[in-house]
Parts: sequence; structure tokens; C-alpha cells
Amino acid sequence: MKILSILTKGLVATVSLAVLAVTATGWWTYRTATTNLATDDVIVPDTPQPSTSGAPSPLRQPPQDTTILLVGMDSRTDAQGNPLSPELRAQLQAGNSTGEQNTDTMIVIHVPADPTKKAWGLSLPRDSYVNIAGGFGMHKLNSAYARAKVAKAGQLRNQGADQATVDRESTTAGRRNLIATINNLTGLHIDHYAEINLLGFSEITNAVGGVPVCLNEPVRDSYSGANFPAGQQVLQGVDALKFVRQRHGLTNGDLDRVRRQQAFLAGLANRMFSAGTLTDPTKITDLVNALTKAVVLDKGWDLVSFAQQLGDLSAGNVTFQTIPTGRINLATPSDGSAVEVNPNQVRDFVQDLLDPPVQQQQQQENPDSTKIQAQKQERVQKIASVEPINAGAIPCVD
Repeated sequence: MKILSILTKGLVATVSLAVLAVTATGWWTYRTATTNLATDDVIVPDTPQPSTSGAPSPLRQPPQDTTILLVGMDSRTDAQGNPLSPELRAQLQAGNSTGEQNTDTMIVIHVPADPTKKAWGLSLPRDSYVNIAGGFGMHKLNSAYARAKVAKAGQLRNQGADQATVDRESTTAGRRNLIATINNLTGLHIDHYAEINLLGFSEITNAVGGVPVCLNEPVRDSYSGANFPAGQQVLQGVDALKFVRQRHGLTNGDLDRVRRQQAFLAGLANRMFSAGTLTDPTKITDLVNALTKAVVLDKGWDLVSFAQQLGDLSAGNVTFQTIPTGRINLATPSDGSAVEVNPNQVRDFVQDLLDPPVQQQQQQENPDSTKIQAQKQERVQKIASVEPINAGAIPCVD
């Protein structure tokens, strides 16, 4: 079973952990959480290297801006790599592991230093056909992690490394390669990394008391088990997994499932910022317990500073979008059907998110530049094809 949705909890993980540092539960709870969190050294320091693909150098943002890659793994293990028990797998309706190491959900979250600017999340569909870093060539984006991990594992075994070393270092190599691939595709520079698995998604939604969502029409899908009425409702645990898992019966398959994920993230952000979640000691404690079981962060992430950066952020200042895509059934030489992606369009789209349209006063002062900007925005919106989802409300989706 594929779970594109898992990424949802990544936002909760990073946001809630950070805010722990400044909530009523105090420093002790925060220290307990960060001490028990699983971390990995996945953020590689900047080194100026020429691009072999002709892509521009990453658009490094000022240090006070924060760009996070949230990754959802279709994994039947906890954050420490321990297999889930048969009872837990049955509870999550996760089935048995197929041995695959693909990343089913990838969302970039950008939090600007200026609190008057919007934070945004950008979904990258797992089947996007892109150039994989590390010299692996053109493949689906969700294979970037697995290809590098398998290659590194083989290299380490040939060198006589023990299995623990193989597992640890090959996993790091996989995560680093995924980050490098997304850096190249978007032109961004990933500052931090948060990874979460099936167990984490379920437990975090339980910890916050469920996440509000809204459906335009009732749904019933035998593949995912999704069986929900139309309208607003609150989902948690296995039901939340079903909501974000469904792709059968949706017009655009995985792209519509990405839309579901964004709506779920919006509901989650709304719950975190607007429902008193982060000032409720019981929910904070439940979040800490959930996060330490199922979240992996990069080493060196200063969550206290991040908490301060989030201090003035509200749910209404968070939006979610998807990178521009072309055909959803692109035939590939060895990867089957994939989603067509134009890297130049992706980087243009990202640049427009980083530098939004000028304000009305500036438009009046320079009408020519306004016209150019409006044309650019219209082009980008046509490429993206759907309106952004705003976390200030509970958006209804298909």
C-alpha cells in the first residue's frame, strides 16, 4: 500500500516540536522531545560545483528564511528502524512490507523570515519524471532515495562493512540524494529535513484530536477503504490514512491525491494554530510521544530559533500548491507511465513564490512592469492549473 499522505505529519512534526520550546509545557518537555528524536546528518554544506545537467545553481535564500523538505515513507518501521509488530500493521491496515524504499510523499515548506509574507508548501508528485542526482539519469522522483541507498549499500558491502554500518550509511546516502535531486529541480536550497512513516502519521493525528477536512461529494473506495460522507468532518488514525491514501476513483489519480494531502495539511495547520492545540499540555505530551516514535530530522536543527520564527505565523498565512506538470501518463523507457515535468517551468514557478507580485502602489507607479508581472503570473497560474489551498479555512476537495 502506498501512502503519499504521510508527509502531512511532517509539517506537524516540525511545527509542533519547535513550538514546544515556548509553550506552557516548558523547557523540560522540549528537552525530552529533542533528546529522544531520531536524527541523521543529511544536510550537506554548500560547495560551489558546476551543474552537469545545465541547471542553474540553487537559489540560496537568506539564512533567516527556512526551507524544509517533508518526506513521507511507506515504511513498516519506527523512526529507529525497528519493524512494526503484526498487531500494529493490522491496526494501520499497512499489510506486509514489499522491501521498496520509495518516498511516497514530498512537500517543500518555505517559511520566510518576514512574518508579513506567506509561508507556502509545494508538493512534488512522486511520479514526476526528473533527472535524479548522483548520475542516475531520468527516472521517477520517488526513486531518488532508493537508487542512492541501494548503490551505497552495494559499495559498503564490497568494502566489508558490517550490516549496521551498511543500513545507517546507505540510508543517509538515500536521503542526501533525494535532497540534491529536489534542490536541482526547484532551484531551492533545502535547509532542513523531516521524515515520517505510517505509524507517525496515525499517532500524530490522534495526538491533535483529529484533523478537520471537507469533501465535495461522498466517497467510497474499496482499495484504500475510504468511505466518507460529503461535507466537513474530523478524521484521525486509520480514517485519516484512508482519506489521504485514496487515488482510485479520482479523475487525476495521484495528482488529485496530492490535492487531498494539501487539504489535509491545511486542516492540520488550522488545528495547530487555531484550536489551542499548542497550549494544551495533554496534547503537547501526546505529540511528543508520537514524534519521538516516528520522525527523523536532520542533525543540528535549532528548533528554538525555528519556534521564534513561527511566533507570528497564522494558519491564514500558509498556502499549499503543486509544481506545474504536463501529461500525467508520460511513457518512459523503463519506468512505465510517469508525470511529465519541465524543470524550467518548475523553477519559474518557485521563483514567483519566492518573489510574489508587486503591491498595488508599486503597480501604479510603474504600469509597464505591472503588465509584465501580470502576464507572468497568468502564465504560471495556467501551468499550475489549480488555485492554492489556504490553511486559514477548511477547504473542500474531491
